[in-house]
Amino acid sequence: MGYAPEGMTHRITLERNTLRFAAAHFTASSSECEPLHGHNYDVFVEIEGDLTPESWVIDFGSAKRIAREICGGLDHRFIAASRSTATRITAAAGEITIDAAGKRYVMPGGDVALLDIDNTTAERLAEWFAGQLAERLATLGAVNLRRITVGVEEMPGQAGWFVLDYPLASGSC
Repeated sequence: MGYAPEGMTHRITLERNTLRFAAAHFTASSSECEPLHGHNYDVFVEIEGDLTPESWVIDFGSAKRIAREICGGLDHRFIAASRSTATRITAAAGEITIDAAGKRYVMPGGDVALLDIDNTTAERLAEWFAGQLAERLATLGAVNLRRITVGVEEMPGQAGWFVLDYPLASGSC
């Protein structure tokens, strides 16, 4: 039928100019906390899989829409790690309070993207993004996919990457 040998997959990529968000954050460890700062993040996405009957891995428009929505949820927000052992996060009266290494930050709750990660490093952001993308692609019924790779670039030449073997490839989702 096609030209790809049995067991080979195809890949699409989405990147940079269409996938961006600006956000503030800090990384924290048990002994120190970076100064609060921000980045203009660029996101790179690769989606691998078998071709559908329509001869695509996944429709570019659908994949871009989902990835842009994920970026939009982070854009112009403070990114906080809800599973950090180095910070204490409390929510009350519409505010989020974060205590870390002797510092206290109080922000309007709507300005905070509280992510289920242990630190706001580029590597963990890439992992979180890949998981969000996989969940949303699964709801579209994308059973042909094999792998999702996400890179989150904090500045040119400095990116964290995560590779997710797509759960549907093994039938475990």
